[in-house]
Amino acid sequence: MRISRKKRPDKPLIPHFNLNEHITAPEVRVLDNDNTNLGILKTFEAVQKARESGMDLVEINPKADPPVCKMVEFTKFKYQKEKEAKKQKANSHESEIKGIRLSVRIGEHDMEIRLKQAEEFLDRGDRAKIEIILRGRENARPDLAFGVLNDFYKKMQEKMDLRLEQEPTRQGNKVTAILAKK
Repeated sequence: MRISRKKRPDKPLIPHFNLNEHITAPEVRVLDNDNTNLGILKTFEAVQKARESGMDLVEINPKADPPVCKMVEFTKFKYQKEKEAKKQKANSHESEIKGIRLSVRIGEHDMEIRLKQAEEFLDRGDRAKIEIILRGRENARPDLAFGVLNDFYKKMQEKMDLRLEQEPTRQGNKVTAILAKK
């Protein structure tokens, strides 16, 4: 499998917020810094009120009717949102598909090593793609590959709760299955 090493542009951590004169709605529901509702005001009045108190008017929920805006210092507000997004990103783990390659004539010790690798991947929250490549005369006997895959699955089942995300299937000269933790 080829691994792409190209840098992809990072998505911005926080969404775009309209503030002050960039708010397009004619009327907005205004909340002050303490989250108390000041009612529905015309946008220019709400911006003036925010400026008088030395703050910015930030559109928090543009899809509401009328849109909800809050009077806050935008730099502090943006910093808080970035901090929350970083914390949320740090706690999330994207599940990857990790590949484990077996063969029809795999030895017992090699099978144990592959079982340990698969166990590590599954414990980490990833999925494991078990793959057997059939070579030469092995292509005539795919039942052997299915037997090795089923044996691998049973041994893994003894160690942890698993589910077959993709049943063992033959695609050309490969037999593959995807395992995931329950």
